[in-house]
Amino acid sequence: MFSRLDDMSLDLLFDSARTYNTWQDKPVDDSLLHALYERLKWGPTTANTCPARFVFVRSTEGKQRLKPHLNPGNVDKTMAAPCCVIVAYDTRFYELMPQLFPSRDMRSVFEGKDALIEEVCMRSSSLQGGYLVMAARALGLDCGPMSGFNAETLNREFFPDGRWRANFLCNLGYGSEEGLFPRNPRLEFDQACQLL
Repeated sequence: MFSRLDDMSLDLLFDSARTYNTWQDKPVDDSLLHALYERLKWGPTTANTCPARFVFVRSTEGKQRLKPHLNPGNVDKTMAAPCCVIVAYDTRFYELMPQLFPSRDMRSVFEGKDALIEEVCMRSSSLQGGYLVMAARALGLDCGPMSGFNAETLNREFFPDGRWRANFLCNLGYGSEEGLFPRNPRLEFDQACQLL
């Protein structure tokens, strides 16, 4: 068993990976989305709460429902992307804790504790959204994560019962080199890290 990924794999996931704004006209099929979820679901979350929910918007009808909630700068690229994932979270994730953490009564740890629920939802669904990006890249997809949308109106459109709420969006597909901006720099180790 290998103890680490090779340099080519690391390059695919991190070093050469980009945020795409333009897309090839090539669909993302159901089997690939199932494979994507089967990978990302194993990433750790707070007490295995797994609060993220993923809405894969691919149809023309779905895209038209999504369009009015996007910031103007995100409309064209999202309409052109083969798939836009609404990375959401389930505010009643705790109802599934008997399935997700069967060895203890974890439902009672969260139920009725609104501040804790919101904290866990945001932290863990953001983690799971990150796993989505990494799993997508590992499976040969390109990604365009974004936060430029009106969450209030999107939630009313897609999640009218209020149980699920949007965290961020991520376009998925096969990116085109056209429209790629020069890569922005990142912070150096000493700017972002401390060794104690």
